[in-house]
Amino acid sequence: MKYLYKFLLGAVTVAVMASCVDDSLLDYKVDKPESIAELEYLKEYDVLKSYVDRSASPDFKLGAGVSLSDFNKKGLVFSHISSNFDEVAAGYAMKHGAIVKSDGSMDFSGVENFIGAAEEAGVTIYGHTLTWHANQNAEYLNGIIAPIKIPGSGGPAWETLTEIDFEDDDASNYSITGAEGTFTSHGDGRALTIVNPTKTENDWNVQLFVTFPQETVEGQQYRLTMDVKAADAGVSYPTQAHRSPGAYKHWNFFGTISPTTEWSQISVETTIDGSTSECTTIAFNLGHNVTTYNFDNIKVEWLNPDASGPTWDVVSENNFETDNAANYMGNSNALMSFTAPGTGAEGNGRALQIVNESVRPNDWDCQFFFTFPEATEVGQKYILEMDVKAGAAANVPTQAHTVPYAYKHWDFFGQVSFTNEWTHFVKEVTIADNTSGCTTIAFNLGAVATTYYFDNIVLKWYNEDGGGQIIEMTPEEKKDTITAELDRWIAGMMEVSKDYIKAWDVVNEPMDDGNPYELKTGIGNENIPADHFYWQDYMGKDYAVDAFNMAVQYGNPDDKLFINDYNLEYNIDKCKGLIAYVEYIESKGARVDGIGTQMHISTNSDKDKIVEMFQLLAATGKLIKISELDMGVGKKTPDATKEDYEAQAELYKFVVEKYLEIIPANQQYGITAWSPLDSPASSSWRSGEPIGLWTEGYNRKPAYAGFADGLSGQ
Repeated sequence: MKYLYKFLLGAVTVAVMASCVDDSLLDYKVDKPESIAELEYLKEYDVLKSYVDRSASPDFKLGAGVSLSDFNKKGLVFSHISSNFDEVAAGYAMKHGAIVKSDGSMDFSGVENFIGAAEEAGVTIYGHTLTWHANQNAEYLNGIIAPIKIPGSGGPAWETLTEIDFEDDDASNYSITGAEGTFTSHGDGRALTIVNPTKTENDWNVQLFVTFPQETVEGQQYRLTMDVKAADAGVSYPTQAHRSPGAYKHWNFFGTISPTTEWSQISVETTIDGSTSECTTIAFNLGHNVTTYNFDNIKVEWLNPDASGPTWDVVSENNFETDNAANYMGNSNALMSFTAPGTGAEGNGRALQIVNESVRPNDWDCQFFFTFPEATEVGQKYILEMDVKAGAAANVPTQAHTVPYAYKHWDFFGQVSFTNEWTHFVKEVTIADNTSGCTTIAFNLGAVATTYYFDNIVLKWYNEDGGGQIIEMTPEEKKDTITAELDRWIAGMMEVSKDYIKAWDVVNEPMDDGNPYELKTGIGNENIPADHFYWQDYMGKDYAVDAFNMAVQYGNPDDKLFINDYNLEYNIDKCKGLIAYVEYIESKGARVDGIGTQMHISTNSDKDKIVEMFQLLAATGKLIKISELDMGVGKKTPDATKEDYEAQAELYKFVVEKYLEIIPANQQYGITAWSPLDSPASSSWRSGEPIGLWTEGYNRKPAYAGFADGLSGQ
């Protein structure tokens, strides 16, 4: 019979018949099907952990990955695991995302129950995992380093959400159904024209949708203004509220619009209630009027209660009264110093003095750079003010640089005229494409050999949010905050578990698959999953050094501390990269006791690479653990054949044998079967694959025999 599950069903049927019928009443003999006879040897095997040679490998732990909640129920999972294994590792429930709540509080009740259940079962727990990029409460972690937003204090203001003047072909914030749109002239520009040639059955059969980016919220005030006209008198059309174009919510949004045959401006305000909340679209229903509609200058605004009107906000300044040079520098030809106190502009304080000793081949051969923290954006307005003078008359160009020395455009704030008297320079500019993305003003001083003086430099930008502030943490502040949070998390976990848990996966999956000698990173990835947070992006390469030191600080002196990664048997360079990172961690004074290799493999895995991986790991002298072993056959369970299961059994045996053969006994921490049972179709891990040693119904598979034979060496 082809499929294993058919054999199991047949075996159950035969067993039931045998238990219900007295053999003495039968006058004939039935031979067992060949498929049943072939697998009967499995019932001769003892529990799995009995095959560990404790004399040869006295510290070896046979582990299993478990669902914490299922194990804590102390039912079938509990009895199965405690009968066959020495140790358990929780699949998810001991990770940051499962423990840390949205307010940062930590709930360890499940872990405490898990420890109690494990103690009752007589199995140890391998702690999984302290520092990982996945399964994190990333929303909380990102929140504690998010910019602080301080609203303006000047009262409410109308803020534009969307604006359409139809002067170009950008239709990203409007669309039409049931008719075609064209353009006509209106004033100095053009307008949208929609012709409805016949009356439709429903007025919504012809619609103009206008969208805006933020959803409406109950209690908010919105305003719609636009220029409209119609070809015929007496025309009117309703406005509906839609969640998105075509996703109708309510029949009335901004009331009924009644245009005239001449251009007129309408302005309607509305207060959002339950019927119009959670919407981003106004639908204009045009189907009941046989006419030509015209639209122009459509604007949707909302009343922001925290706004305060526009202000000019300082983004960078320096009066040179201290030696803080964080926002300025000069190149090698700009000899910088300070004037004596009392010789600055207007006889106050001191000024910055820059000497250009000779006329340079290019004026940019002597440069002074003034920097600011946020890159410019197209449409922003900036004002540069400063006091300047020089020993000789000079006209100094200002260049736009993305950063110092990274030239972008020859003109930023025009030319600055220096004379031998202090003068006050003021220049306002609007950022264009050629000056966007810049954080530096470069003053080109090389054309005149003289001494230049700068004082009271102030750069401001026009803040349309009216004085509201966004305070961004510096990289150093983010690093300190995230390091403190990792410390709090590890300390909390150790506090509730250290009395029972003596081994930990401290750092999980650090190495990058594409650059196996480098750490993983979320930088530049626009599609980071919601539960991913890369500690290393804020703490740097030493994040693992800190994590291991914290585990030592808060755990037990004799805890076994591991680093763990996957695909080490598939990508040998990744194995070497992980070993090199362990060497780096220890060079920084931290202690790494062991290396875990996950081994989520398949029957077509390369045996030579498996051997090479074990040899590399053994050479480290560290404890070596197969931390998450499971094996696919390249098919879903219903399609797996007898040959697939035989190949699976053979490779399970090979992996276990080679581990025991190549890894010295004093380095053998043990092997964890990550999925003891075949994976259900509903599982998030290798769903529907026959990866385990038992079926979903707890029947032993040939893989069980292969694993047991590998342990026993027979």
